[in-house]
Amino acid sequence: MHFPDKHHLNSASGWLELGNTAEALAEMEKLSSAGRVQIEALEVSWKIFAAQQRWEEAAGIGREMVRAAPAITDGWINRSFALHELRRTAEARSELLPAAEKFPQEPIVPYNLACYACQLGDMEAARRWFSEAVKRGGKRKIKAMGLDDPDLLPMKEEIQKL
Repeated sequence: MHFPDKHHLNSASGWLELGNTAEALAEMEKLSSAGRVQIEALEVSWKIFAAQQRWEEAAGIGREMVRAAPAITDGWINRSFALHELRRTAEARSELLPAAEKFPQEPIVPYNLACYACQLGDMEAARRWFSEAVKRGGKRKIKAMGLDDPDLLPMKEEIQKL
């Protein structure tokens, strides 16, 4: 990314860190057409829309992220998270499933799949995906996340016993 796009992206990131999503979005709008489709810009745009709970836009940015950089997990995770927030959990799960095999070391993919399965009432799949997340990410970290996650509330007693 070239100047001045880099400057606007840095400014947008700063505004976002300060919690001012309106100013962050204003900085993003100053990016050139080429700058807006760079993966770094897409990541910041997703964070802005997520912070504003504009999930339809966030899902669209997630799709663009997967198209622009399919080898980066964030796009896959972000797209499905936004779909889940839109209450399109079955779609979120089906969109994220290929990432479980594509990113065999990433714990957040199976963790999110466990959340989606749990919310869809597929407890067997939820347990299987949660176990995979623990294997990839470590018991302490994944257990702590799971105990605080409302999507996994139906599994809370099982998670506490880990």
